[in-house]
Amino acid sequence: MKNPLAQIPDYGQSIWLDYIRRSFIQSGELKKLIDEDGLRGVTSNPAIFEEAIARSSDYNDTINELAKTDLTTEEIFLKLAIEDVQSAADEFKGVYQDTDALDGYVSLEVSPNLAQDTEGSITEARSSWETLDRKNVMIKIPGTKEGLPAITQLISEGININVTLLFGLDRYRAVAEAYIEGLEKRAANGESLENIASVASFFLSRIDSMVDPLLEAAIKNDKEKAVAGEKLLGKVAIASAKVAYHIYKELFHSARFKALEAKGAKPQRLLWASTSTKNPAFPDVMYIEALIGPDTVNTVPKDTLEAYRDHGQPESRLESGLEEAQWVLYQLEDVVGIKLADVTQKLEDEGIQKFIKPFGSLMDVLAQKRQELIA
Repeated sequence: MKNPLAQIPDYGQSIWLDYIRRSFIQSGELKKLIDEDGLRGVTSNPAIFEEAIARSSDYNDTINELAKTDLTTEEIFLKLAIEDVQSAADEFKGVYQDTDALDGYVSLEVSPNLAQDTEGSITEARSSWETLDRKNVMIKIPGTKEGLPAITQLISEGININVTLLFGLDRYRAVAEAYIEGLEKRAANGESLENIASVASFFLSRIDSMVDPLLEAAIKNDKEKAVAGEKLLGKVAIASAKVAYHIYKELFHSARFKALEAKGAKPQRLLWASTSTKNPAFPDVMYIEALIGPDTVNTVPKDTLEAYRDHGQPESRLESGLEEAQWVLYQLEDVVGIKLADVTQKLEDEGIQKFIKPFGSLMDVLAQKRQELIA
């Protein structure tokens, strides 16, 4: 009998892993997850690479060789990251083929310093896509206002995109429409829409981590809001995700998208990100259990993946409770007075910085290693 993790694809959801490291790939551990747990993809980000490169010895020999070249520190990092993504993508080649290009992807993010630079994001995405030279990779573009035109342009060029750092419902809708617009632009140019893939990564636990302290303050300071506030603790992120999925169905079941689908286009699936539980008072797999449903992806950190394998209870729950989810968001804003749009904008701003900081730290480590070699 399949373990709980391996059962999730039976409900239409793909499990990806939010982790990458050279020894993890070379040791066969990644392949084992693919074979035994039905793992269907990998995502990476600057923080993950900072942890892998700066806090392990996996890359020392390669760094020593690259340090002798004329490459800049950032170019050295990109070369290391691209090698890992290529190796992981090769492990997923069978998944990519077996799922008809639906899954089997490995994601590489553009520099976090480009999060608010449209042209810079486009240029780096094109370069990384060409260098990676794999059909089953995605380039991660932050879902900022500046990222929207980059998404449209890159999709129109046939580059697979993982849109990251999504927190708000209005921005999610704009991202989905940017993807559709990119497909329409490509179709108008007479180019094929087949095997172009994209996901929209909607971040979850960070929403609750920011909203819950605001709710606790309201509960403590306002007796009239206390009753409503107590019922919302730990529920806003999942409610947001369920409403986002409702928007997904509205857009990708529309006549507008059906016309593109007839030409071979695939929907841009919602991907649940930031799915480790930050509050120990909540179940450790709550952001997986509540959001299993068709045509979605959940990218899971290693610890959460192992927890779900151990005690997950898979069932299709994503499409149930939409009215309750809408009620949660209504109560949050109209009763408690917390504006979710303000929260999600702050999360986006902080999210960019949370990737810039480890990226800068990694650049410092690489520069130091280079100086040590020269000395």
